[in-house]
Amino acid sequence: MSTAAKILIAGGGIGGLAAAVGLATKGLPSLVLEKAATLGEIGAGIQLGPNAFHAFDYLGVGDTARAMAVYIDRLRLMDAMTGGDITSIDLGAPFRARFGNPYAVIHRGDLHGVFLRACNESPLITLRTSAEVVGYEQEGGAVTAMLADGERVTGAALIGADGLWSHVRRQVVGDGAPRVSGHTTYRSVIPTERMPEDLRWNAATLWAGPKSHIVHYPLQGWKLFNLVVTCHNDAPEPVAGKPVTAEEVMRGFEHIHPRARSIIRQGTDWKLWVLCDRDPVVNWVDGRVALLGDAAHPMLQYFAQGACMALEDAVCLSHMMAAHPGASETALAAYNRQRLLRTARVQLQSRAIGEHIYHPAGAHALLRNAIMSAKSSDDWYDALAWLYGGTGLDAAPAAGVTKPEEISP
Repeated sequence: MSTAAKILIAGGGIGGLAAAVGLATKGLPSLVLEKAATLGEIGAGIQLGPNAFHAFDYLGVGDTARAMAVYIDRLRLMDAMTGGDITSIDLGAPFRARFGNPYAVIHRGDLHGVFLRACNESPLITLRTSAEVVGYEQEGGAVTAMLADGERVTGAALIGADGLWSHVRRQVVGDGAPRVSGHTTYRSVIPTERMPEDLRWNAATLWAGPKSHIVHYPLQGWKLFNLVVTCHNDAPEPVAGKPVTAEEVMRGFEHIHPRARSIIRQGTDWKLWVLCDRDPVVNWVDGRVALLGDAAHPMLQYFAQGACMALEDAVCLSHMMAAHPGASETALAAYNRQRLLRTARVQLQSRAIGEHIYHPAGAHALLRNAIMSAKSSDDWYDALAWLYGGTGLDAAPAAGVTKPEEISP
């Protein structure tokens, strides 16, 4: 099959590879163009809500993804100032019964590997590295991706899955640089034996404090613990993956309880990111070109849904391309409409969660504790049904849609 008949995908991260796998399940060929010399993922842990598993099943990688995941028992919220519990959400049998799938955590590299193997096993997917898409042109029934080295590659459509600093978005939306949140995140991964023994919980745990928080959970069959600590220090410029000393990390957490601070002391090889997102926009599509994942709707980490939303995008994109064969513009417009409001809600609520749950102080924090501690697990399930019940095809999803055959065209 000629290159021109393929769907071009700019970006070989989790979202781009998931889109290629989704298209292949519909019999649609794709060419993934990745700027890096090798395919891989930077970072450590990802949290996966049931909606991610709904997407895995739709994309045909459910069993493989499940084998890589660590299944945690609870989402646990702690007060970083007192060292005490605020609330927790039971992720056991009642949760799985309600949403049809579990909540889990996984190493980012392992999840990327799930999709990379699926791509390598499919005759419909071609992967190219050292191929950075810097722009595009459209003419007639095709789109041409322009690569950084001057090469031009033509396809039936172009999906910009090239992340926060997307070149494709620059041409589709043209909204400039991302919004800098002023929040600095430090990440480390430690062997489980370095984690304080009384805190080795089978939970995704959040310690919330004034302008600061700590998140930790087990990874890779309990061999490792993922540590993510964040402070709102008004950092003015984007930074990604900069190595920093343990002393620099600790400076943002001197005001919190010793029990919470003891976790940070275990970290090694810390790296720093300054968090960025963008305001939601109405349109992600320009004719035969559309955006996906962080290129379309970059969000802060506080809802733990960035990867999940990219997976849902892949589900919806593949569904719409199959539902409108030979009509890429119609399919991409339908994809945009279907995904817009849901992803905008997650973007904006991620900001709000950071302000009202992760980082409040004083009376604001006391109010958070009172409201959240009063909720039962069933209350939390009701509150999260709009999010965890979806597959990527639901504009306003209800719980319980989990089987691919229920949503296939």
